[in-house]
Amino acid sequence: MTRPISCRPDFRAWADDGDADGGGPDDYDMDEDEVEEVDNKKDFDVDYDTAAAVAVAAAGHGGEDDIAMVHSKSFVSTQGWDSEKIVDYRINEDEFHKICLLDCDFFIRKPPDPDNDVYDFREMYVTPPDTDIYAIPKVLAPMPQKYIRCAQSDYGCYNVTEPPIDAPRDPMYKSEREVLKVFLTKHYRNRRLGDPEFALDFEEIYVIDSKTKSITRAKVVVTVPGGSERDRKNDLLIVRDNGNSFKIIPSGERDDPTTVIEKEEWNKTRQDMEKHLRKLRDFSVSNWF
Repeated sequence: MTRPISCRPDFRAWADDGDADGGGPDDYDMDEDEVEEVDNKKDFDVDYDTAAAVAVAAAGHGGEDDIAMVHSKSFVSTQGWDSEKIVDYRINEDEFHKICLLDCDFFIRKPPDPDNDVYDFREMYVTPPDTDIYAIPKVLAPMPQKYIRCAQSDYGCYNVTEPPIDAPRDPMYKSEREVLKVFLTKHYRNRRLGDPEFALDFEEIYVIDSKTKSITRAKVVVTVPGGSERDRKNDLLIVRDNGNSFKIIPSGERDDPTTVIEKEEWNKTRQDMEKHLRKLRDFSVSNWF
């Protein structure tokens, strides 16, 4: 597990009034001479919103800070295996990042590193919670072929329950944190957390889903001007639709919590009113002013 760092920059998710998939984005094409991630540049396209972004890639500018690969005698590549296949061996869990979710535990190989934030996606397993029955997870998108540094963040909710009526001395309410998804966000250019130029690369997020016991790469829409050479420190990530929609906006467009709540309440109120009025008329949508 990634240890908590008190000085971590604020990259919380905020809701806005637009659809994260809207705007008619165009595919962002890299120049052939630009040094980017050799493993992943053909695996996944990042969408740039043409209404607010300038998708321009400058050729010949800096490459990735690759992490040296370390040979491990216990390494077993699980790429290409059938998903949900149970393996006939046990793993040394100390050599893996153990990610605990509501319905499963997810294991990703952990190369030796003092920061404990390097991930090797070539070997992954999934188990029922707190068991040693290891299976191959569902991999729904191409995974990196080399080490990358990631920041881990949970996406879930609190389940509040009342105690049984025959236990009057128990607390009035019991609150449990249920982790439904985990986001692994790549460090930009694999920089360490203490690097003065550290930033998160919100264009590359890997999503682990508790219910489907799968891992995929998030489809991200970028509405920040500057293309791939922009200053990543000014990016603000918005996660919507139960952790399925991802959008990057300039940090200056961040709404305060009160505005976000008002927008969400207005949308819900309008939907409820439409549902009520639909019973009283012969057309589907009201003419709202």
